[in-house]
Amino acid sequence: MKKKIIVLGICTLMVCSCGKKIPTLSNGEEAVVTLSNGNNISVNELYNDLKNSYALDSLVNLIDKKILEDKYKDRIESANEYTDGTMKSYEEYYGDQLLSVIQYSTSYSTIEAFRNYVYLDYLKKEAVEDYAKEQIKDKAINDYYEKNIYGDVLVNHILVTKNVKEDASEEEKTKSDNEAKEKINTIIAKLKESKNVKETFTELAKEYSEDESTKNDGGSLGYINNGTLSSNYDEILKNAFKLKNGEFSTEIITTSLGYHVIFREDSKEKAKLEDVKDTITETLATELMQEDATVSIKAMQELRKSYGVDIIDSEIKTQYANYIQNALTQAQKSNSSSNE
Repeated sequence: MKKKIIVLGICTLMVCSCGKKIPTLSNGEEAVVTLSNGNNISVNELYNDLKNSYALDSLVNLIDKKILEDKYKDRIESANEYTDGTMKSYEEYYGDQLLSVIQYSTSYSTIEAFRNYVYLDYLKKEAVEDYAKEQIKDKAINDYYEKNIYGDVLVNHILVTKNVKEDASEEEKTKSDNEAKEKINTIIAKLKESKNVKETFTELAKEYSEDESTKNDGGSLGYINNGTLSSNYDEILKNAFKLKNGEFSTEIITTSLGYHVIFREDSKEKAKLEDVKDTITETLATELMQEDATVSIKAMQELRKSYGVDIIDSEIKTQYANYIQNALTQAQKSNSSSNE
């Protein structure tokens, strides 16, 4: 929706500053535009017309700006730094075309209006994130801790790739795929026969692994945990958490890198709940915001209520109530679509 701030008081200040007497209509209302035929436009006419167009959007932005700048006094500097950095990036990328791009791609007619949007959006995101964190209860945090928090695990792996050319035929790709899987199954079979899995795994890594950076070190990935390595290793880590120390995987593990066999050599105790509670809360809050489109609407709605916002104009007040209801309805539909 169009985000314009209409400050009617400026008109009055401009007239006064010029030393001119403000014209009035026959009913006593002040005029903002005069015509030679005397059919002037009053302040009330302008206000009534504007409030039926985009006054609600402007008003909500004005309300939110006052509330957010009061609630997040300590984050205003960060908001300005973020906004300045964002605008600088746009200016460097688009150069003299920035204004045209803004006018074409957004509902803003000036660079400053767009900057104000970026600034306010930063503060709104802070409020939404804080609201989402408040929705995370201790039970959810405890459940996540029990199911998803692990101590670091010392993992070794053997990687076997398909080794197939890009222009290979489907038959060649299938043959290469089967050969790689057969090699992995051979490695697993040898580990099952071993009396010293650690020693055997080290030997097999040197012989078979195609990970040149780890093969000569027994395939060691070191102590790893969630976030330690790139997402390419997520499946390896997931399977490592299922093993006990001294165990190896007996099923082929598939990643974007190829096929793997892993050996869990050692592990450490997981962090205490109090040490990771904030991190878990942030994770769950992020998931909530991604899964529930109503969160951002409810966050600002509750914040306005907490500041005792009362819209005096009955028509705009009705518009606001309809706006919130429509936004929630659309968000709920979005949630339903995502869950299908």
